[in-house]
Amino acid sequence: MAVAFFDLDRTLLSVNSGALWVRAELRDGRISRWQATRAAVWLFGYHLGYTRMEALLGEAIGTLAEQTEAEVRERTRAFYAREVRDTYRPGARAVVEAHRARGDTLALLTTSSLYLSEVVLEELGFAHALCNRFEVVDGRFTGRAQGELCFGAGKLSHARALCDTLSESLDDASFYTDSHSDLAMLEAVGNPVVVHPDPRLKRMAVQRGWTIADWSAPERVAEPGGLAASGPAEDDKDHSS
Repeated sequence: MAVAFFDLDRTLLSVNSGALWVRAELRDGRISRWQATRAAVWLFGYHLGYTRMEALLGEAIGTLAEQTEAEVRERTRAFYAREVRDTYRPGARAVVEAHRARGDTLALLTTSSLYLSEVVLEELGFAHALCNRFEVVDGRFTGRAQGELCFGAGKLSHARALCDTLSESLDDASFYTDSHSDLAMLEAVGNPVVVHPDPRLKRMAVQRGWTIADWSAPERVAEPGGLAASGPAEDDKDHSS
C-alpha cells in the first residue's frame, strides 16, 4: 500500500477548471472583464510553466469576500455538473482504478478550491482532498485563504502532512501531474509521472527519465504509473495539457 496523489486540472481533466470558472463568473456578471482578462493572462503563463500563481490565487480568493459559503458550494456543484464532469481524460479512470485495486490511498492534490474538490472526491471515490481552502466567518468568506496555499512547494507541504498522518512515505508514493509548477512534489515522490506535460516539464521529464503518460485512451493505460502508455521518447502531440 502507498499513497497515489493526482493533480486535477489538465491531468485528471483535459481542461483547466479555473479558466472555465473565470468564464462562468464573467458570463454571470460576478467579475469584471478586466479581472477575467488578467486571470486569463496568468493562466496562460502558468500553463507554459513560467508564471507564479500566488498573486492570482490571492486575487481570486479576494473576489469571494462577503459571499456566503453555502451559495458558492451550490454554485460550484452546478458548475461541475455543467462544465467539468464530462472532461475527465479517458485514461485517468483506468489509472485510478489500478491504484484502488492495489489498495493504495487515493488523494487529490490540486490548486482548485475545496468546493470543487469535494465533488471530484464524490465522483472518483478518493479518500482525501488536498486543496485550497478559504477563511469563513459567520458563513461568509473573508476573502483570505485558510492555511498554506496548495500550490508549488505548498503542495509538497500538504502531501507530507498527509503522509505523516497516515504513517506513509513519499518515497513509496506516486504523483501524477501536467505542470512544471509541481516540480517540488515530483522530485519528492518515488514514482513521478507526468501526464500530457507542459513544455518545460516535458523537457525535464525526458532529461530525468520520468514516465510520460498519455491518458487520451483508456486501453493504453494498464499499470499505475501509466507505463503501458508512455516513455520519455514519446512525442506528446497534445499541447492542450
